[in-house]
Amino acid sequence: MNITVRKATEADIPQMLALVKELAIYERAPDEVIATEESMKRDGFGNHPLYEAVVAEADGVIAGMAVFYTCYSTWKGKLVYLDDLIVTESKRKLGIGRKLLDEVVRFAKNNGANQMRWHVLDWNTPAIEFYKTYQAAFDPTWTTCKLTREQLDAFE
Repeated sequence: MNITVRKATEADIPQMLALVKELAIYERAPDEVIATEESMKRDGFGNHPLYEAVVAEADGVIAGMAVFYTCYSTWKGKLVYLDDLIVTESKRKLGIGRKLLDEVVRFAKNNGANQMRWHVLDWNTPAIEFYKTYQAAFDPTWTTCKLTREQLDAFE
């Protein structure tokens, strides 16, 4: 099987969104995806892109993706945040995740990031074990906080 990783293009958006929806099912939250092809196109390929993405093709078909962006920490300076690393279920265990994560790590290194961060669900043992192969530090002292679209709309 020939696996290649390349920068995502606008034409990849339908397959990327399908991967996001597949991940949402795996993560037991299928109704929480509100991103659309239009929003992904605007936010990733518009005048002011908010994210970068790479896709992995297995024999010419998109089998995985990584979505990430550069952000800033007052303590650490420039960071790269990996929002999602997704490999379609039928193509897992073929090294696609490693190729995708390697590409994001290279991006962080080449762009002068002082740190790379991401989240993983505490029950996602396969992902946790995969990240351990990178000697990733798992921080038990920080809790993720969020406000939903509905909470933002209700804010006065």
